Amino acid sequence: MKGARACHSPAVPKTTRSLWLMKSEPDVFSIDDLAKQGVSGWEGVRNYQARNFMRAMQVGDLVLFYHSNAKPPGVVGLAEVVRTAYPDPFQFDPKSEYYDPKSPADAPRWSSVDVRFVEKFPRLVSLDELKAEPALEGMLVTQKGSRLSVQPVERAHFERVLAMAGAKTKRV
Repeated sequence: MKGARACHSPAVPKTTRSLWLMKSEPDVFSIDDLAKQGVSGWEGVRNYQARNFMRAMQVGDLVLFYHSNAKPPGVVGLAEVVRTAYPDPFQFDPKSEYYDPKSPADAPRWSSVDVRFVEKFPRLVSLDELKAEPALEGMLVTQKGSRLSVQPVERAHFERVLAMAGAKTKRV
């Protein structure tokens, strides 16, 4: 377009961390497993929206660790992202349950991130408690039909869950 100039905004440095909730079945990988390992890859995510959330994660982002498919399901601890998204190696392994023969090596379909154990909460905050807490209205995990294994969490919701759990970490 004649007379138009490209608008170039300087890059804005990230000043606040993003906050997430990640679900894992405790019989597959629990908060205790993460505590023992210290740092672990978060692999096996095979939902595009959850994958895109993982691709948006940055080093230093915090994660509420949620035990799904448990009795009761709920938030059990805190982790921190220590490595940004990279190709999930299991998508290329024919022996893995996460193998995806349609994922090309030159443009991998699936990603992993690495997370570091921060703390196991003194008590589990159950899904029923999350749903019953008025301050958590709108939190994705409390929504009917919400099955995403990786999801963003608003700061106020995150801090309220920390308080409910009796976490050592108080503010984010």
